[in-house]
Amino acid sequence: MRNQKIIQNAPDYKRIYSDLIELKYPDKKDVCSILLEKNTMTALDVIQINRIIFGKSQKKRIHRSYDKKSILKILKYQSENRMNNVELSKELGISRNTIAKWKKSYKEISGVI
Repeated sequence: MRNQKIIQNAPDYKRIYSDLIELKYPDKKDVCSILLEKNTMTALDVIQINRIIFGKSQKKRIHRSYDKKSILKILKYQSENRMNNVELSKELGISRNTIAKWKKSYKEISGVI
């Protein structure tokens, strides 16, 4: 049998943010430690750690990918907090058109919409 490489679809966010915090933001290490202790980081974890490190003033995240589980969590969060697409867009830094597309795509799967 040949030696096959294991292809990872997602970047290793845990390692990326650990290095970033270690090198540039050591004062935020304690606050971020809970998120960095997880085995795998979801898209929501990445958003949260970005907020902790860089603050809420960041512009919209362009060309980000979200897994199905994260999308459903975001839509559930929107429903629970009675937010419209514009409010959710501003809070999470995601395009309101992307949110509308998710709601249309996952309408059958998610019982919260």
